[in-house]
Amino acid sequence: MFKATPNPPETDPTATRLDPKKVQEATDRALDFYLKRKDADTKSDPAPGQLFTVVDGIDTESLLANLSESLASANAMINDLAFDLEGSRRHVALGIQQVIELSELLANRALDSVDPR
Repeated sequence: MFKATPNPPETDPTATRLDPKKVQEATDRALDFYLKRKDADTKSDPAPGQLFTVVDGIDTESLLANLSESLASANAMINDLAFDLEGSRRHVALGIQQVIELSELLANRALDSVDPR
């Protein structure tokens, strides 16, 4: 009978085996190098009441782009709300909308100066 694949190489039963402890140490070093935060030892934990945080090392362009998108979302929400209101409450909502829109313009101008198109 013809065999399409060759036999596997013979293994030497006296060959040295890998030390499991050394393998585990090497694995831990590799995972720490690639996955452990560089500043994990130097930073303290956030304050107990702090819910949100911004990751360190984010570039300014990304921060401004996210700020601009957040302001655009807030602008859309307050616009929708303002046109459902009447009287002085509507004027308050439109005032908030104007502050948001001005902030959005400032964020977009800052974004343009960081990354001119």
